[in-house]
Amino acid sequence: MQNNILIIDDDIELCQLLKKCVENESLTADLAHNGMDGLNRIGQDNYNLIVLDVMLPGMDGFQVLQKIRKMSAVPVLMLTARIASADKVNSLRSGADDYLTKPFDVEEFIARVLSLIRRYTTLNNSPSKEQKQLSFRNLTIDLDTRIVHIGDGQVELYAKEFDILCYLAKNQGRILTKQQIYE
Repeated sequence: MQNNILIIDDDIELCQLLKKCVENESLTADLAHNGMDGLNRIGQDNYNLIVLDVMLPGMDGFQVLQKIRKMSAVPVLMLTARIASADKVNSLRSGADDYLTKPFDVEEFIARVLSLIRRYTTLNNSPSKEQKQLSFRNLTIDLDTRIVHIGDGQVELYAKEFDILCYLAKNQGRILTKQQIYE
C-alpha cells in the first residue's frame, strides 16, 4: 500500500515542489490551497500525513488543525515562516506532531515526512489494531477517540504524549530502550 500525504498551503509553487519531492520517495501527494479544501479532502480520503501551512487565507492553519484533530489522529507537520517559539509551542500544544520553519532544507523536510509516516504506520499496524481500548486497573485508553480516562476523570494529552502512552501500554511487560521509544 502506497503512503498518501496531503499538502495544504496557499503557495502553489511550493506545493508543486513538495509534491515532486515526496513523489521521488514513492509517496503520493494531494494538494489543497486553503483550509476548507484541505478539510474536504481529509473527509474524502485516508492520509498517512498532512503537511499544513500556518498562514492560510480565510481559516488559518491553527483553526484547520483544531478541526483535523476532531476527526483524525493523522500526523500533522506544520510549515510556517513564523519563527517565534510561541508559534511552535502553540502548534505542538494544538496537536501538531512536528513543526518546520520556512525556508527549510528539502532533505530535512523529506526526512521529517518519512519519520512521521513511519511512526504513524507502525502504531496503526500493530497486532492490537482491532482493539479499540486498552485498560489497566483504573486507566482506560480509547484508541479511536485518543482520550485517556483515569477513574472518573479525563486526562488531556498532547499528540506525542498519547502516542508514547499507547506504545508503552501495548508493550507492557517488555523492556524498551530509549531508541525504541523515540522511534
